Formats: sequence, structure tokens, C-alpha cells
Amino acid sequence: MTFFKPGQTISVDPTTVHAEVGYSLVFHPDFIRSYDLANKIGSYSFFDYEVNEALFLSDREKEQIRNIGKGIISEYENTIDSYSQDAIVSFIDLLLVYSQRFYNRQFITRKVHNVPLVIRFEQLLDHYFNDETERNGLPQVGYFAERLHMSKNYLSDLLRSQTGDSAQNHIQHKLIEKAKDLLSGSELSVAEIAYQLGFEQPQSLNRLFKENSGLTA
Repeated sequence: MTFFKPGQTISVDPTTVHAEVGYSLVFHPDFIRSYDLANKIGSYSFFDYEVNEALFLSDREKEQIRNIGKGIISEYENTIDSYSQDAIVSFIDLLLVYSQRFYNRQFITRKVHNVPLVIRFEQLLDHYFNDETERNGLPQVGYFAERLHMSKNYLSDLLRSQTGDSAQNHIQHKLIEKAKDLLSGSELSVAEIAYQLGFEQPQSLNRLFKENSGLTA
């Protein structure tokens, strides 16, 4: 399963082998605009995953998704009444909830594959701070995602599933560690350390310290 949102471009390579049977569920944003789902749907990070980060379903999961799809088709093909839209939106909501559950399962079952990626991310993070030629401002999630050949959201969700922290939190923890090392092991001022780590303003380093420890640098 793959997920797309408005504004994204989809292309198909005619030279590749495609599944003979498949389904697409497409709806206009206005269809859910008056429902709670309109506010919640943005929290599903898999809408920003790359195609190669698709959701692979077990046979049991496929059956659960098919049953939800049958419910949508049944409502769509039946005579429209005042409950039709409510029912279809409920099915879409349920489909997304199950998809999130199955993605979380996929992160767990692919742990053997994911652990090396977590280690590689930590190595890249260390290298970013240790190599001045590599460093260009504050480290961004996209920088590491690109080098690991994955989307920002997928990297962040993978790290959260394996470590409990998002990619951004990992970066912030590393920034604080490096700042502490420099504060205790050098004679640099707070401003000099902030600039060395990539902050544009020293106050930003103080703010990061305060948000994470309640203390200032």
C-alpha cells in the first residue's frame, strides 16, 4: 500500500511489471472537510513516505483492508442517503487507523533490517559534528534521510519505533551533548560554541538547553 496527498505527482514506468489487480481509493479533500478526519489526517506521516517505503501486508492484513474496501464500495454503489457520506468517511478513517497499525508492525518485524540503519544514522550524526568540512549550519533531518535513501518522515518514524525518539529529538540530544563537551572542555564562550555548532544566534542554544533541561548554557 502507498499513500498520496493533494499536490503530489504520481508517475508510472510502463517498462516495469505491475500487479494485474489493484485498487485505488481517491477522494477530494472537500469530501472529509466537515469531519474530524480532516484535522486528523495530517498526523499520518506515511502520506509523505517515498514509494519504496510502501506498506507490505500479511495475508490477514490484506483481508482486513479488503473488508474495509468492500464496505466503501457497498456504500458507494447503494442508493445515496443522508448517512452515505458519514459511513464512507468512517471507513476511510478506519482504513488509515489500520494502516498506521500495520506500519508500526512493519517497523517491528523488520527490526533486523532497521537496527543497522539506526546505527548508520548515529554514525552520520557523529560525523556531521566531527568533520568541519561536512558541517553547514544546524543538522537537518532531510540531510540524514537523503544519505540513508529514505524520506524524512520514514526515518523519523523508524527511529521512534526503535528508540522512542524522533530524528529531530536525536539531533537535539546530540547538539546538547556536543555543547556540554565544549562548555566543559574548552575556553570558548557560549556564543562561540553556538556558532561552531551551527546556530545563527547564541540565544537559540540557550533556548534549546532550557527546553530540554530547564537550565541555560
